[in-house]
Amino acid sequence: MTNTTLMIVAVVVAAAVIALAWMYVERRRRGRLRARFGPEYDRTVHDVGTPARADTLLAEREQRVSAYKIRPLSKEESGRFSDAWRGMQAKFVDDPAGSVAEADVLVADVMTTRGYPVSDFDRRAEDLSVDHAEVVNHYRAAHDVAVRHADRQATTEDLRQALVHYRALFADLLEPAPNTVRRSA
Repeated sequence: MTNTTLMIVAVVVAAAVIALAWMYVERRRRGRLRARFGPEYDRTVHDVGTPARADTLLAEREQRVSAYKIRPLSKEESGRFSDAWRGMQAKFVDDPAGSVAEADVLVADVMTTRGYPVSDFDRRAEDLSVDHAEVVNHYRAAHDVAVRHADRQATTEDLRQALVHYRALFADLLEPAPNTVRRSA
């Protein structure tokens, strides 16, 4: 073999090794994101069209949320919020729409107390998906009912379902998963 042939073979082998390493890193990254975001990963792929674009967006969410000062609730805060939830839930029979509106406010209050910035709904849902991916769809479903109720298109059963969805998120926010208590500075 000539030096030129050896050089070409070396370049091809190096390119193949680099390509395989890149594919391995991307596969691990995608697997990590899929494990962390669960159903939110598939939802994001569906929304943006490609796994690569979803990977980028979800990694950006992680980066953004990692800058927040998310903290667990104190026992006193958790007790106060739990009491408020029970009071709101008891009002449902007499005022379903009011209870759902109050549940939305209560969830936003818990988020604010924990350290999530509370801006528009879509941003809140995205932020929640980082640490609460398993229940963020409950938040979206409850919000959808609230929007339909504002348009006078939600039944009492829809409002009951919204409250069930809010409760799932509320409970998850009160009892943070171990990976959510990661930022204290």
